Amino acid sequence: MNVVDRFLRYVKFDTQSDELTNLTPSTPGQMVFAKYLKEELEELGLTEITLDDNGYLMATLPANTDEAVPTIGFIAHLDTSPDMSGRNVCPRMVDYNGGDIVLNEEKNIVMSPAQFPELNDYVGQSLIVTDGNTLLGADDKAGIAEIVTAIKYLKNNPSIKHGKIRIAFNPDEEIGQGAHKFDVDLFGADWAYTMDGGAIGELEFENFNAAVARITFTGRNVHPGYAKGKMINSIRVANQFAIMLPRWETPEHTQDYEGFYHLVGIEGSVEQTVMTYIIRDHDRDRFERRKKELEHLTRKINNEFPGVAAIEIKDQYYNMREKIEPLMHIIDLAKQAMENMGVTPKVQPIRGGTDGAQLSFKGLPCPNIFAGGLNFHGRFEFVPVPSMEKATEVIVEICRLVAKK
Repeated sequence: MNVVDRFLRYVKFDTQSDELTNLTPSTPGQMVFAKYLKEELEELGLTEITLDDNGYLMATLPANTDEAVPTIGFIAHLDTSPDMSGRNVCPRMVDYNGGDIVLNEEKNIVMSPAQFPELNDYVGQSLIVTDGNTLLGADDKAGIAEIVTAIKYLKNNPSIKHGKIRIAFNPDEEIGQGAHKFDVDLFGADWAYTMDGGAIGELEFENFNAAVARITFTGRNVHPGYAKGKMINSIRVANQFAIMLPRWETPEHTQDYEGFYHLVGIEGSVEQTVMTYIIRDHDRDRFERRKKELEHLTRKINNEFPGVAAIEIKDQYYNMREKIEPLMHIIDLAKQAMENMGVTPKVQPIRGGTDGAQLSFKGLPCPNIFAGGLNFHGRFEFVPVPSMEKATEVIVEICRLVAKK
């Protein structure tokens, strides 16, 4: 079974995570998928296979050399984004010759290079797309398929010398909890790579510092005909708070190293409104200032409407750059592997986060490598077949280079 066959099989599993369940894994489909993968790894003859009650699956490809070689790992996540359904995914292969791709004729869902110019980079390639009703799941089932395919290739080609290789597939990355119960000591790698990046060539060791803020506005409801001087409409107060934030510091107006405030949820009535923001910035000092700005605006609201607003801010993860920079040889090695496989490395910051960020702070340095997919978390997600094939080759080459060096 090649990487494409695996991927097409894997996306049939419904593994959408859910941050509201307070369970690990957050949804039962992730454990179903993990058990399937465990059986596949057993059939491949891997060793030290473990699957714990929280859905963390680990396995080993033993070293085939007597030389002292570092133990390295490759990691991908089982879940897909809560942003769109991952149930009954119907992938389709398209030989792309440019222009629009009709995903769903009945619903007139079209993916066009006018809205998605990155399509122009893949003219002449086979693409795997959705039917317009669900996301695809390349994030991160492409990564899982690439890791399993690479490990099988190494096992079937013992002439390629390598050290001990550890692999892990974990739940709930999409809701920021993928590394929370990851047993770094049990994994036992000197360093690892998450196969969770986007377009071919991406290599990332910088990510956002991240926090979530929830602001609760408590109003006072009375009959609107007799409300003067009495009513406090929490929805209007929340709206006043929102427009106090910098207009241009939002996801749709920022790029590269620019941070933002992102309103991701609002639910309210006159009596109570809750707003949820995510806060992102690559620079730690600016990140801390953003949190302080939200606290400052909360105080301003309370100066006008005493006691109405309450804020809770929780850090989610930090920029792994500070943990990776002292170990830049692991980045150089991945770059060399890409170049050896004919891939141009694109070292760039992640405008998001990966499990690798949290793992790096737990003692497992873990930069991120492309898995090939694009337009994650929605119906326009796609993955070029050659990108998955190259990612598989890069994994194999990293293992070879580590043993060689």
